[in-house]
Amino acid sequence: MAFVITDNCIRCKYTDCVEVCPVDCFHEGPNFLVIDPEECIDCTLCEPACPANAIYAEGDLPENQIHFIELNAELAQKWPVITERKPALMDAEQWKGIPDKLSHLER
Repeated sequence: MAFVITDNCIRCKYTDCVEVCPVDCFHEGPNFLVIDPEECIDCTLCEPACPANAIYAEGDLPENQIHFIELNAELAQKWPVITERKPALMDAEQWKGIPDKLSHLER
């Protein structure tokens, strides 16, 4: 069971999680990160590292975030791997905690 990045990462894109990942399973898009479920080893290090609380174990996903399982898998195949921490998006604090941001996802 892999970890999944959910709605709260959109337009925030904190990369603290990337820094602690031992297997480089994170992929970076314009305003969102995803986890490659094939690479994730379920080490649990990323979940507490996320300042936006956007990462969940697949089995712990809130019901309204289940569709992010498929989205992470899909976008991990298209986006490049990110292995080093970068600054969050400039307006990340303004978007942190705002629900239902899927329409703001840039592919």
